Amino acid sequence: MNRAFDRITFDPQIMGGRACIRGMRIPVSVIVGQITHGAPFEEIPEGYPDLEKEDIQQAIGYAAWLTQEQVYNL
Repeated sequence: MNRAFDRITFDPQIMGGRACIRGMRIPVSVIVGQITHGAPFEEIPEGYPDLEKEDIQQAIGYAAWLTQEQVYNL
């Protein structure tokens, strides 16, 4: 995986191996979902006080990285 995502971790013992923030029980999908549903970037840490600004930025970046399209000519 891209070294730019050093805050995104995968551990089978935490949330079933889902992409999480720094080994915490905070899945990337939850952060991205909150932003998608209109939560202001600044308010997300209110529900997750251990989150840092960089964690949220990497969650968004990781989600964007996952959605990169590859087009194959058949």
